[in-house]
Amino acid sequence: MPAVPTSAIAATGLVGGYATGLVGGYATARWTKKRPLGGVVLVAAGAVAVREWRRKAGDVTAGALGGAYVAAFAGSHPLARKIGAWPSVCAVAGGMALASWVAVDRRK
Repeated sequence: MPAVPTSAIAATGLVGGYATGLVGGYATARWTKKRPLGGVVLVAAGAVAVREWRRKAGDVTAGALGGAYVAAFAGSHPLARKIGAWPSVCAVAGGMALASWVAVDRRK
């Protein structure tokens, strides 16, 4: 089975697990009406991404990308007030996917 790129894992985690509070999810919570379920998606995808970043690129890169993942999540909230929720989610997920691709996935 081909490996899933870490950029896809990170972006999916942010889109599927985007939250409007400390724990909760935008796409998941919006459709299920259960904010904690969105948090589970966000954390689970983040954990898988960090594990893969560490395995493929080492601790320093994994730490930097893990910090970027958290910053993207946190930064999406004030951005959503300016441009809307979905555009904000897509912007931060795209940025995170690009960072992950540049730092890890393009290495072959």
